[in-house]
Amino acid sequence: MDSDDIDRATRARRGSPFLNTDQAAAYLGLSGRSLKRLRVRGEGPVFRRHCRFVQYHIDDLDAWSREHSAKGIRS
Repeated sequence: MDSDDIDRATRARRGSPFLNTDQAAAYLGLSGRSLKRLRVRGEGPVFRRHCRFVQYHIDDLDAWSREHSAKGIRS
């Protein structure tokens, strides 16, 4: 994940709500490989296949992130 992926993800956020795997990974703070691994296992965010392209909707990424956020432990 490099700054170019992050920049493209930021621009996509303002334009199209769909991100490719590398952009979605940058948006979530993961590597593209980790996101692909989660997708294969069925543990990742909801994705769409447009022809042969895998795309993630930003709302689905936000929902998945909220569901998998660490819950604070109160003492």
